[in-house]
Amino acid sequence: MRYEGNIYRPPSEANSLILQVTIGCSHNKCSFCSMYKNEKFRVRDLKEIFEDLEESKLYYRRINRIFLADGDALCLKTETLKNILLKIQETHPQCERVGIYATAKDLLRKSVEELKELKKLGLGIVYMGLESGSPEILEDINKGVKVEEYIEASKKAKASGIKSSITVISGLGGKEKWQQHAIETGKSLSLIAPDYVGLLTLLLDEGTEMTEQVKRGEITLLKPEEVMKETKLMLENMNVTNCIFRSNHASNYVALSGTLPMDKEKLMNIIDNILKGDFYYKEDIYRLL
Repeated sequence: MRYEGNIYRPPSEANSLILQVTIGCSHNKCSFCSMYKNEKFRVRDLKEIFEDLEESKLYYRRINRIFLADGDALCLKTETLKNILLKIQETHPQCERVGIYATAKDLLRKSVEELKELKKLGLGIVYMGLESGSPEILEDINKGVKVEEYIEASKKAKASGIKSSITVISGLGGKEKWQQHAIETGKSLSLIAPDYVGLLTLLLDEGTEMTEQVKRGEITLLKPEEVMKETKLMLENMNVTNCIFRSNHASNYVALSGTLPMDKEKLMNIIDNILKGDFYYKEDIYRLL
């Protein structure tokens, strides 16, 4: 199989076959993100994608899950995605679920009927990066999407039967806006009502706009214990139903996992114990994107 550039996937897709259907990210303007900065966005040729699937069939007897990369592969035309999903059914009939990165705008551009067709062909989950539920911080980071669009996108996913996983980044507002980030993100997640919430922690590379802002003293990064306080405040402001919450990404200082609202008190108690010094934080050298 052919891969171009760095390959990224959600933690829950660790055992999935990664199939690159786009290269890079169509937005690629977020101030904190270096993931696809060196990649010019393009759609891979369908012939190449099909060849990769045929080749993977030779090496893997059974594949249960497939993840479609790169950054927002749901931007592909519905007909193209249908052809890819049909080819997956042909080459890997045991595949139980296909996942994909998406922006809220990608979902909003498709009708519920189109999404239902994709669901029928195996698309089971979309991963969307909210990053922050604060409108001000979304403007700060040049996200290009509004909270209201995530709310509507989540409704569309639910109506089509496709599960949604929302990514949030701890520390994105720095010390200057940590409370705003925590409170407004918790409240926004309550309105979005995703099936999953995945928490990452801000990790900056050279070459990003936010890295330069930190160097100029415009943003102050949070310390591990401050990240924990922010996480607790966010949880306090979350009112969701049957939502799986995880902070098992490699960027996090501490891994948390639970189902909300049932485990809300337990998670906050764990954070309290962490703040008392009962746990060790992951060292920065071991944190990865």
